[in-house]
Amino acid sequence: MLVLLPPSEAKTPFAGGAPVDLAGLGAPGLTAHRSLVLDALIKVSAHPDAIELLGVGRSLAAEVERNTRLRAEPAGPASAVYSGVLYAAAGLHDLPDGAARDRAERSVRVVSALWGLVRPSDLIPAYRLSMGTSLPGIGPLARSWRGPLGAELDGAASIDGAAGGLIVDCRSAPYAAVWRPPASATGWVTVRVLRELHGRRSVVSHHAKHTRGVLTRHLLVRRGPEPTTPAELYAAARELLAPRAADPRAPDPRAARSRPLGSAPAGTDLIDVELATAARGAHVLTLTVA
Repeated sequence: MLVLLPPSEAKTPFAGGAPVDLAGLGAPGLTAHRSLVLDALIKVSAHPDAIELLGVGRSLAAEVERNTRLRAEPAGPASAVYSGVLYAAAGLHDLPDGAARDRAERSVRVVSALWGLVRPSDLIPAYRLSMGTSLPGIGPLARSWRGPLGAELDGAASIDGAAGGLIVDCRSAPYAAVWRPPASATGWVTVRVLRELHGRRSVVSHHAKHTRGVLTRHLLVRRGPEPTTPAELYAAARELLAPRAADPRAPDPRAARSRPLGSAPAGTDLIDVELATAARGAHVLTLTVA
């Protein structure tokens, strides 16, 4: 099983520790390109027009300024540095046991505009950069990463996908554009999330991030063998429709349709799971929340 996640915009900086060691990150074939992108980001972040060049709001000026010190900033595990909605739900930093942590380290990869690909344990500093950015001297990052990251993920897919193994693709569109699994990856499944409100279903970004995080955590902490096919992923996702003993943090979704107004956060309860299979390309796992 290979679980692909996007990074979070929200990141938690570490107060102390050694700086990033590019050679120590996973996927060493990306080291040279990581260094190029890192140097370009440091340079552009020191520019007087860095806010505009990076396409961020002025409220993020301190984060852009921190980019100028990325080679010296303290690094922490990616599982704790990424702290947005998806990662709060996935809880990669507080998995309950060694088996879940081992599974995460083996299976979970974050596609990053700066690092290319990181494991949960990879030590990185907090940074501000999105895949939709074009850096001077590098160009559009999605295009820049397509070659080196494609080669790296093709290698991962040749192990996890080519013989029918499972690729659980939770990436958002800008990060999905960097790499498409090869035709041999017959187990490629993209995860779509809908919210049902007043009998109608629609896409809502916040709920999609949260639900993909819930699914990721469930795949890591559930008992039994990990799923290896789209059908097994579908069965595992349906386990979220009933109470689980495997993870005490997981919410009980049975109250979704009868929850009194204001009694629990809306859009966090899974009420339906569907799998649309495809002869070629991605299968689609649709999770509906209420």
